[in-house]
Amino acid sequence: MAAVPCAELLALAHEYEQSKRSDDAERLLGYVLAATPNDAHALHLMGVVAYRKGQMERALALMERAIAVGVDTSLYYRNIGEIYRVLGRLDKAVATARRSVELSPLDPLAQMNCGIILAEQMNFGEAIECFDRALAISPELAGAHFGLAEVLLAQGDFARGWEEYEWRFRLNDVPPVMPQTNKPQWDGRPMPEGTLLLVADQGFGDGIQFGRYIPWAAQRCKHVVLAASNTLKPLLSQLDPSVRVIHEWAKSGPFDAWCPLTGLPRLAGTTLANIPAEIPYIHAAPERVQRWETRLKALTPRGLRRVGCVWAGRPTHKNDWKRSMTLPDLAPVTAVDGIALIVLQKGAGQRQTGSYYGRAPLVHLSAEIDTFEDTAAIIAGLDLVLTVDTSVAHLAGAMGKPVWIMLPWAAEWRWLMHRSDTPWYPTARLFRQQAPGDWKGVAAEVAAALRQPAA
Repeated sequence: MAAVPCAELLALAHEYEQSKRSDDAERLLGYVLAATPNDAHALHLMGVVAYRKGQMERALALMERAIAVGVDTSLYYRNIGEIYRVLGRLDKAVATARRSVELSPLDPLAQMNCGIILAEQMNFGEAIECFDRALAISPELAGAHFGLAEVLLAQGDFARGWEEYEWRFRLNDVPPVMPQTNKPQWDGRPMPEGTLLLVADQGFGDGIQFGRYIPWAAQRCKHVVLAASNTLKPLLSQLDPSVRVIHEWAKSGPFDAWCPLTGLPRLAGTTLANIPAEIPYIHAAPERVQRWETRLKALTPRGLRRVGCVWAGRPTHKNDWKRSMTLPDLAPVTAVDGIALIVLQKGAGQRQTGSYYGRAPLVHLSAEIDTFEDTAAIIAGLDLVLTVDTSVAHLAGAMGKPVWIMLPWAAEWRWLMHRSDTPWYPTARLFRQQAPGDWKGVAAEVAAALRQPAA
């Protein structure tokens, strides 16, 4: 049987990669590279496959080899720029993104990726220029609209930012907000009759943050149904007694219009000056609070301040690579006298407590926490919550508890720029990296603040 030419294998591997058959693509590319180790296209595509699998260092090595063999294309620089960005090597990311644009200035994807990387570098002015150029070339490019939205919102330009934010549902690989329907998306006008279906879209933190708009919607619509996960249902059910909360689409019943929770700030005409901040708007159940208070008293040495602690988010979150830290990163905090760290951390990150040797006592409650109701009840009995940007930050803020949020260099838009406070949660204090990846500096600043008498 005659051998299949490498060109045909490479073309088939590309088809497999596009259809998300990464293992099949990798197998074929292995054959190509065994025969032609310096095939730039195979090297680059193998790097793309490695990226899809989360193998960032391997992806970078393969893409660097593809460029090193002498192939100078916009695509190669565009893709490797994204790898540098995810690995936090922003100077190299910017340089390769600029090279990609230089080689192909009319490629809207090159302009868009350059904008994304410049935004990561906090160079918002140039980022906006890149997004605008991308949209001038390709007006329907959803990624450029969304990148522009995040930059505008981070700068506090809500008027334009909310409009661009509506493009988030047109991004590739973003699932639909709800099952297909012929009903319109609500435009914010009063509905004295009929039913509005609200949808708690995106993550748990978004549901808590934007849940504050549920009463606003209920004032304008006679009947409101909220579709939310079972996880969020107990919290969001507190916000308006007239709103029926469901967790299965089949229970929604007939409705006349629908709207995602994350779309309500736009309809409400939200600006920095009028963010609804009637805090608290989420409460812990008294019986749960009492039960967890008994548990905390039994486990926490008397006289120590109780500091709830979360150092890592959900690994599958698209920005977890920059928003999460490790328990050892908190060494300056764990050396502070007079505090006990109450572990609220869930998921794989909680395993780091097994090698903890800090001065502050560590009260490990993670294994006992089943629901957000438990987390809320524990938070009610704490002096402070210290967390990275996760749903726990939003929960503590919505409860009106003191919460210190540790943020990466380029934080999500909701935390704005250069601020140590936030109009979304008046009881929150923000601690920001002063350089990409600098969690040690953040931890040192938090430790110093904990030692201040006012803390």
